Parts: sequence; structure tokens; C-alpha cells
Amino acid sequence: MTDLEKATKDLINKGFLDIKTPSDIDYAVEIKKLCKEKNAVILAHYYQEDAIQDIADYVGDSLSLSQEAARTEADIIVFAGVHFMAETAKILNPEKLVLLPDLKAGCSLADSCPPNEFEAFKKQHPDHLVVSYVNTSAEIKALTDIVCTSSNAKTIIDSIPLDQPIIFAPDRNLGAWLIKETGRDMLLWDGACLVHEAFSIEKILALYAENPDAEIIAHPESQAHLLKVAKYVGSTSGLLDYVKKSDAQKFIIATEVGILHKMRQLVPNKILIPAPVEDDNCNCSECHYMKMNTMKKLYLCLKHELPSVNVEEGLRKKALVSIERMLELSK
Repeated sequence: MTDLEKATKDLINKGFLDIKTPSDIDYAVEIKKLCKEKNAVILAHYYQEDAIQDIADYVGDSLSLSQEAARTEADIIVFAGVHFMAETAKILNPEKLVLLPDLKAGCSLADSCPPNEFEAFKKQHPDHLVVSYVNTSAEIKALTDIVCTSSNAKTIIDSIPLDQPIIFAPDRNLGAWLIKETGRDMLLWDGACLVHEAFSIEKILALYAENPDAEIIAHPESQAHLLKVAKYVGSTSGLLDYVKKSDAQKFIIATEVGILHKMRQLVPNKILIPAPVEDDNCNCSECHYMKMNTMKKLYLCLKHELPSVNVEEGLRKKALVSIERMLELSK
């Protein structure tokens, strides 16, 4: 390895990814070539930029991506998403190399649940079973009895005996929606996703007044006042399925705007309107972290096999228990 190659690898591993590449490079072609050479698979979330979704081997929501990570036979998993997603893939595949195009791609919801604070909170309620959303760190998963996603959260809660008290973390909005859906009086951690709390109910209602033939659909991480006016509330995959099956021809969609790329492919003849947010300079809610990954970073990540995501073995084994319980209940 040359000194330049060593320096490049060091920069990528530290997150300094503005490295020059040939101006005429076709990233899609080169990424596909590298995947074949290295037996690598690209798993991408629906919130990734369009080009990444188009080149990925599998595009899905948190649950389906976890399931795909658990069964892949690839030697290298490139996770085009955020850190907790790549971390979950590593927990499920300790023997595989798991790469994340940009290590700084985090999650505001995961950040809202610091492990030391949550551990102290849990100790105050020793009789409670802990159900945690997948949008958490490995440390939180290790403190959790069963992980869930928005796709399977109701199924997970319904599987727990009625006399068993529950702590639900970290999303207070999803937790409140689940209380309403399941009738369970759960203890909620006070966390939230900045992307799903950015929507303006006033602007959405004004938009709906202009488009009375539209249906408002929303992700359950959104605030209660928005969920009350939504025709349908569901996970990322649930929203995609709903627009495909609904007789409506127009939708106001309250979730991260990246989902519209797949929706347009599924229902090219329907009108899809991103729900407006409070910020006057933006007409949709976009996750800054999800959009940190780019085709260039994906290419560099595969080429240099960096940056990698690793989980200490003791922590990995503890976190694995709660994830495997979720996967078993989601079959």
C-alpha cells in the first residue's frame, strides 16, 4: 500500500470524505463493479437520495432492512442509512464487514436517549419490561427486552401479557400512538425525531383546504395533533402500501421526503404532495443525517472498505437478544 493510499484510508476512516475522484467517473458503474468483485451488498433506506435507492440491492424500512441484514450471504454489507442501522447489521453479522458511507450519519431520535440516563430510568422501574424502537444505539438495545420498528410495534406490544408493565423508548409520539392503538398504559421515555416533529399542522390544514380531495397520511413518529387529522397512520412500508391500494388520487404525505421517490415509482399517475414544515425556507421535512450519504461516499466506502462499523463483543451479545426477539415475533 502506498503512502497516498494509507493517507486516503485514514481520512475516510475519520470521516473526511471530500477526497478528489476523477471528474468523469460513473459512480453507478464503478459501485456495481466493486460490489461484484468484493461480494458486497448495498442495503438502503427509503430516506436515502434517489440515486442511492436506485443502485441499492435492497431498499426497505427498518424492519425489512434488519431482516435482510440477518439473512444476507454477502461478505460485505454497505448500509446506506444512518449509524444505528449499520450497527444493527453488525450486531446480527459479527463476522461480516459492515460499512457506512459516512460515519457522521447519526439520528436525532437515537441521540434523544443517552444510555446512562436511560439505564438510571430503567432501574427506577425494575418491574417493567422494556420495548425500544430500533432507532437506538447498541447500548440501549442491550438494556432492552424486545426491539420493535414502526412496522411491527403494535404486534410486539400485543404479544406481551396484559399484566406486564411496559417502558416504551425512545419516541414519545410513537409511544403515545401505540397506547391509543393497543390500550396499554405504557411508561414513555421523552424522546423524539426532529424530522417528524417539524411538520406544521396549520400549513398542512391550509394545504388540505386547497386540496380537499387529498388524503393526509402520516408516520406515527409525528405529533398527536397531526395523527388526529390523518386518514392513515403507518410505518414507512405501510405508507407505501397504502398509496398503492387506496382509491384516492392525491395524498399529503407527512414523513421524510425521501419516501416520495419509491412512491412515484409505485403510483406514477397519483399526485404526491410532501407535508409542509414550520420552517418558511423549506416545504418538506428532510433528514439531514440520511442525506449525508452520497454516491461519491458510497463509492469511496466500497473502494477502500472504510469506514467500518464495529460493536464490542460483550455489548453485541447483549444487544442481539432484544433484536432476535423482535425478528422471531415478526416472522
